[in-house]
Amino acid sequence: MDKEKRANIENTLPEKVRFHPLSEFEEALTGLASPVRVDARALPYAVALCLKGAGVHIETADNPISLPKACKNPIEIAQARISHGRDGSVMCEFLAWLDAQPLGDLSEIDVAIALEGFRRKNPELLDLSFDTISASGPNAALPHYRVTRQSNRLLQTGEVMLVDSGGQYLDGTTDITRTVALGAQSKEVCDAFTRVLKGMIAISCLKFPKGTKGQEMDSHARAALWAAGQDFGHGTGHGVGQFLSVHEGPQRISRADGPAFQVGMMVSNEPGFYKEGSFGIRTENLLLVQEASFDHTDQFLEFETLTYVPIDTRMIVKNLLTPSEIVWINHYHELCLQRHKDNVSPQTAAWLQEVTKPI
Repeated sequence: MDKEKRANIENTLPEKVRFHPLSEFEEALTGLASPVRVDARALPYAVALCLKGAGVHIETADNPISLPKACKNPIEIAQARISHGRDGSVMCEFLAWLDAQPLGDLSEIDVAIALEGFRRKNPELLDLSFDTISASGPNAALPHYRVTRQSNRLLQTGEVMLVDSGGQYLDGTTDITRTVALGAQSKEVCDAFTRVLKGMIAISCLKFPKGTKGQEMDSHARAALWAAGQDFGHGTGHGVGQFLSVHEGPQRISRADGPAFQVGMMVSNEPGFYKEGSFGIRTENLLLVQEASFDHTDQFLEFETLTYVPIDTRMIVKNLLTPSEIVWINHYHELCLQRHKDNVSPQTAAWLQEVTKPI
């Protein structure tokens, strides 16, 4: 860290915060007075050994910074809405472009490069929030796939294309996954796509008592898949930072324990299904925790959807949906159209008009 940057940071922090050169890290640790409080879930083993070797008594506790940082303030929330709106328009341009591409010569790397190009047209973009997951066919069955020159493959008719991506804008961090049909799909794929979508909708619509943890919500995202003897091996959602890490705890929606959800927390909502060697499906929006809209109680919370990008209705099996789920999808798509039609090219606006028609 250069001297000017360090001086700026030092001037904004209390005098109790002391700075040391990185070369003196171990020496500074061994000079600490007991007890030293650490978050055991994030403590590097080498640091623990250093403290113990110096005879420093260690106490474990939750990081006191994590929870306040996870609860976004009104300015951060307002900026998050703006950045997600901008990124939603980018994604519409990209998906319209992808739908118009002839298959045969288009590769996973081509898709990732194209999406990055759409995002970089925005001067507010600092960088991608993570390496884009651009996965087609059997590669989409790998939840955390990263395309390389060796694994890169051409998109083929009859497969699905899974794209998980995000941007680090000066006013917020985004993370979105859409699965796109490359031509007609099998009943197996469409059924799985619809069950994943049902799980995503279930979390989006959830109203829950204050004090509820993500561990208690997780099964709502899996119920439709479980009914068909299916599941997915990753968590349903992770916390998201505000112009910070796209994976930011401590909140999460998963089988693992975590803190109770609070107003202002952002979390991803990304159920999926993966058939090894064949295909993968994931649909992801980001959500914001807010007070529930009940007149008779203030003890419940709900989610506000931040991500508005069309979902590929070509793979929806309508008779697997409830009437309320159909209403949700149609309303969601109406909002997608209204939010983006004036912020995209005429060609993309025409595409939006088509893909957001009621099912």
